[in-house]
Amino acid sequence: MGKLVTIIGNSGAGKTTLTRRLCKTWKNQYTPFLEQHAERPFQQNFQQHLKENSLANQLDYMLYRAEQEQTIRQHDLVGVQDGGLDQDFYIFTRLFFAKGYLTQSEFDLCQRFYNLLRQLLPYPDVVILLDAPLDILMKRRLQRARRLDIAQQSDLSAMEELIHDWMLQEPFAHATIRIDVSQDDPGFSNNLERISQIIAKAGKYTSG
Repeated sequence: MGKLVTIIGNSGAGKTTLTRRLCKTWKNQYTPFLEQHAERPFQQNFQQHLKENSLANQLDYMLYRAEQEQTIRQHDLVGVQDGGLDQDFYIFTRLFFAKGYLTQSEFDLCQRFYNLLRQLLPYPDVVILLDAPLDILMKRRLQRARRLDIAQQSDLSAMEELIHDWMLQEPFAHATIRIDVSQDDPGFSNNLERISQIIAKAGKYTSG
């Protein structure tokens, strides 16, 4: 069974950049499983009509991430995700509910769907949280060129609170490695070797 590595963090922290860099540096060891936001079928419509497409978009994202996890678990590989199923629920689904894009009933449906997926799939074996002050994240986010981006600059503070709350949940409270990315290191050169060692040493997740 493959090993699942999930890189999480606020918008602009560098999740996708780190995923690609790890998998390029150790291309024979790690396989990237990216968000592919431009390819998701509801993302464009969601950006244009937030309330009408929020439910379909979130269910699609969670299912897509679960399918990635299933592929990783079925093969002898180390799969690295930028974000992942848990971030899609705990951060983005909860954020969109708070912003009124999802009704209470729609949020409840997303929660039931997430809970079922997590009962069927084990938690990530390695959770790497990229951490940086909000002012730095805001500057970096302004520099990236992303045509589709639902979360806004004004959402970063709320997302930071959601991440903090999420990290208090089991099993994340004891299974997460925090990486300080506040320094100007766009290629993660100062952290690549350390992160690779963390991944290599991590065992498979077991409940209880």
